[in-house]
Amino acid sequence: MSTPRIGRSAASTRLPVLVYVLGAGIFLMGTTEFMVAGLLPEVAADLKVDLGKAGLLVTAFAVGMIIGPPVMALATLRLPARATLAGALAVFAAGHVVAAVTDSFTVVTASRVVTALATGTFWATGAVVATAVAGPAASARALAVMSGGLSLAVVAGVPLGTFAGQFTGWRGPFWILAVSSVPALVAVLRLAPAASTGERVSVRAEVSTVRPWRVWAVLAAITLAQAGFLGAYSFISPLLTDRSGIAASLVPLVLVGFGIGALGGTALGGRLGDRWPLPVIAAAVTTTSVLLLVLALTAAHAPMVVAVVVVLGASGLGANPVLIAQTLRFAGHGARLTSSLATAAFNLGTAAGSALAATTLTTGLGVAGPAVLGAAVTATALIPVAVLAARAPAGAPTRHREDPIREPVGVS
Repeated sequence: MSTPRIGRSAASTRLPVLVYVLGAGIFLMGTTEFMVAGLLPEVAADLKVDLGKAGLLVTAFAVGMIIGPPVMALATLRLPARATLAGALAVFAAGHVVAAVTDSFTVVTASRVVTALATGTFWATGAVVATAVAGPAASARALAVMSGGLSLAVVAGVPLGTFAGQFTGWRGPFWILAVSSVPALVAVLRLAPAASTGERVSVRAEVSTVRPWRVWAVLAAITLAQAGFLGAYSFISPLLTDRSGIAASLVPLVLVGFGIGALGGTALGGRLGDRWPLPVIAAAVTTTSVLLLVLALTAAHAPMVVAVVVVLGASGLGANPVLIAQTLRFAGHGARLTSSLATAAFNLGTAAGSALAATTLTTGLGVAGPAVLGAAVTATALIPVAVLAARAPAGAPTRHREDPIREPVGVS
């Protein structure tokens, strides 16, 4: 199967259907990542563990998403991208079936790790395939569709999954996710490009894609931006209830607003990021840092806080597809290992940021502490972005260049 790669207009040409299929897969995987937090009381009661131990299901997934992507990128290196994507969806479905039928907390925890490995593999390989079939002029827009799947999971998937769990028990949403992944698997098998036979795959070649310093500069920007932003977001609920006086029953609606903002932000970032990648990243990071500080200063004013949270969804997540696109551009768009490191960097930033933000809760800042710290940490992401801009090639320091890129493994 051959995919034409003629010059695409990032603004006017439709993206290939496969990109939207990949976005649907990310929607399912984003739903399972965040949905469990809302089902922990039911899981704990059914599996006869305390709530703190049930929380390990969240930690297990996060660890799998940090360690898994680079490991799985090398483990599946010689597999065609189509087979890797289909295999990841199959493992994803199987992991949910196993969790749904067992009465062992240990088995459920192990299934969460395996599911995270499948999610990381799908993310990393999917990003490579999406940028390849979309073409270099629309790579950020294609990645925005994938990231939009995650935002949609926050807006719709997580609330629906939690709601379903209240009526069917926590196992019901697991069955739903397992069954829903089957159409995505079939679509990937039908639409994903066939294997390329013209390129020799080797671990040495893959490792060479992570050697450019610009790759590590973007990875640093990803980690710092996510640590600041999502570290603060992890503790947004207590700020809304304890400082802003918003009823706990209304917090989910505020978070839906955050998700809607994220959808808009990723779409806008994807469209602008193909033409002005570094300015878009810098603008998003700066806006996020300022908004986190505003959030801390106006925490007692509920209407202002709600508005800031919605815009934070747009700025905080809007640069993500552009950051991934830049990572692949500097490495070569066929670099599965580099793509997997970008996925791991997002999750590392989230985990580290949440841990750091938690330490501020016992300071005089209280529940506003994570937002203050988040503003400072997010701002540091501007340092690697500034270095990239300063060292950009003469003549086009910040705009996207139509660089020749090597074809991704498994795509022809």
